[in-house]
Amino acid sequence: MADPDTDMIHVEVAYAREDVQAILGLAVRQGTTLEQAISQSGILDRFPEIDPDKNKVGIFGKISKRDAILRENDRVEIYRPLLVDPKASRRKRAEKMTQTSTAK
Repeated sequence: MADPDTDMIHVEVAYAREDVQAILGLAVRQGTTLEQAISQSGILDRFPEIDPDKNKVGIFGKISKRDAILRENDRVEIYRPLLVDPKASRRKRAEKMTQTSTAK
């Protein structure tokens, strides 16, 4: 819950790679934006591959604008770019399953 004496709220900033994930908790002032929380968290120093201009960001799995105002206990998430188009991947798996079932 927000602390009325200090106007601070608690949020988390999360990022994950295949080999490691980080969820950093921090206290920020009420009115802090998603972008400000990312900057204040220090996560950009810890993961230099994050490009703040290119990586999509969100709150609890929902893509959000960088100027979105955070609320108490929000989890800011930084998303990695997709390496494979999900539709192409599903299509390839379906074709493989079709080939396997007709080969029997």
